[in-house]
Amino acid sequence: GLVVCPSQVRWQHRVYLSMVRMENCSLRYPARQPTAKCLTPSPTMESKCWNLTPLGMETNVGDSIEADGEGKKKIALTFDDGPNARWTPVLLDGLKERGIKATFFLIGCYAEENPEIVKRMYEEGHLIGNHTYHHVSLTAGSEKEAEEEIAMTDHIICEITGEGTGYVRPPFGLWREELEEKMQILPVMWNIDPLDWQSRDTGEIVFKVVTEAKEDAIILLHDCYESSVQAALEIVDILTEEGYVFVTADEILMD
Repeated sequence: GLVVCPSQVRWQHRVYLSMVRMENCSLRYPARQPTAKCLTPSPTMESKCWNLTPLGMETNVGDSIEADGEGKKKIALTFDDGPNARWTPVLLDGLKERGIKATFFLIGCYAEENPEIVKRMYEEGHLIGNHTYHHVSLTAGSEKEAEEEIAMTDHIICEITGEGTGYVRPPFGLWREELEEKMQILPVMWNIDPLDWQSRDTGEIVFKVVTEAKEDAIILLHDCYESSVQAALEIVDILTEEGYVFVTADEILMD
């Protein structure tokens, strides 16, 4: 499988990107009508919300982990292609019950259709990332098109939560490094991929993940399949018993 972003080392000193806040989100974006259907392209945004400011140090997400999970192995659970109206709430219920925080890379058009789920993710302390608006390859078209895919999704996240995101999971793992500096955003790859979208077999997904689990790993799953949601919760239970503590992906990247 793919490994954690090859340009990660170059960015580790930029800790301020680990958590970012949009200031006056509604003022930075022009008014925009929701798209009628997910695959209908949205109008090009002329104003982009990439003026990011760091959160205060008092919000260090590692504090609670160090207090409660000292000496444990950290691992990150990440989900692509949501939010899904049926299965994402089931997943959120299970994570909340277990006190687990995960990372969700959202497709813009689905986030636009399910704002209440995005708001819940945010309010329950999960990390929200960008997975483009239409789930397209960011290297197939022009750089401008790639920027628009990211910007449109960030716009929607910002409108719902009041904050943009400093993280992107490029579809298919295909990334343009020049966008990191230009858009002040970090790509988040993965190193455990059970191909859950392909197998749709809960037991197989669980087996692949728990046998490949290692400290500081980033697990890739999808919250749009029942089998993946069930597997995720089983994985949490098994790896917690094995001494792992689940953190959001930014903690792995910035370690």
